[in-house]
Amino acid sequence: MYVCSCFGVTEKQVKEHADAGACTPRQIASACKAGTDCGSCVRRIQAILGRGNCPRRELVDQGMPALTTETVAALGEAA
Repeated sequence: MYVCSCFGVTEKQVKEHADAGACTPRQIASACKAGTDCGSCVRRIQAILGRGNCPRRELVDQGMPALTTETVAALGEAA
């Protein structure tokens, strides 16, 4: 099912990015552009991410990036 119609991003892709460490809609947007055009999918992305379910929350809390450029690049190639 499509989450972002503007860029053709599916719920499965958002979940894959979340599993790779994306904790916020902004991090999802950095990984696949979802939520950066009309914005109507941002609430759905937030719902998929949930609250407090970030596997890399400790990194974010320490001010470190949750996603590395290698992870973002790998996810981009997979899409």
